[in-house]
Amino acid sequence: MIYIDTVMKLVLGLLALLIVTRLLGKKEMGQFTPFDFVYALILGALLEESLYDDKISIFQMLFGVAVWGILIYIVEVLAVKSSKIRRILKGDPSTIVRDGNLDMKAMKKNHIEMEQLRTMMREQGVFSLSEVRDLILEPGGNISIKKHPHTEPPTAKVLNIEVADEAPSILLVDEGRIKKENLLYAGKTSEWLQAEFQKEGYSTSEIFFAEWSDTNGFFIKTFEECNGD
Repeated sequence: MIYIDTVMKLVLGLLALLIVTRLLGKKEMGQFTPFDFVYALILGALLEESLYDDKISIFQMLFGVAVWGILIYIVEVLAVKSSKIRRILKGDPSTIVRDGNLDMKAMKKNHIEMEQLRTMMREQGVFSLSEVRDLILEPGGNISIKKHPHTEPPTAKVLNIEVADEAPSILLVDEGRIKKENLLYAGKTSEWLQAEFQKEGYSTSEIFFAEWSDTNGFFIKTFEECNGD
């Protein structure tokens, strides 16, 4: 009985956590603020405690997760509607470098050492502070960098070059299987796909991988090419 109870707690707890995290919006780990990190820890702790304590029933576990999720949801809604609450809970971005000048007070306030800052810059592909015009430390702990114009690679606009627009590619065949949902998204049919493959000189059974875009057409790899034969 104890094993069934544990399995039920794990399954229902996982579903409850998924529902709560979906309600709280899509965020990458790098976008998490300290507040987000705390509520995620407590959500996990609620599930963990219920697993190892026989006195906590499945209903009590779900009730705890639900109440905590509702509280966090209310806080998130208030944070969206009120800039004051958002600043208190989420924090504000801090400008570490402004117009090429390093703000040591801002670094001390955020407890950042120079080598830490350089490490964060390297992760963004910037290897020297001389390249940085503005650097902002975001509430989630990641940085945003605006480089000096003379360190940026020239764009097509600067070079006065016309560049053709490119539509995003869509994966239509993955490991030999046709992605029907992607075909539907592209507004195409299986019959269209097979006819297009024939025009390209392939049969559907040969193709390991195929992506298609409205502007560039097909990019195809066969099983033979992927196996290196």
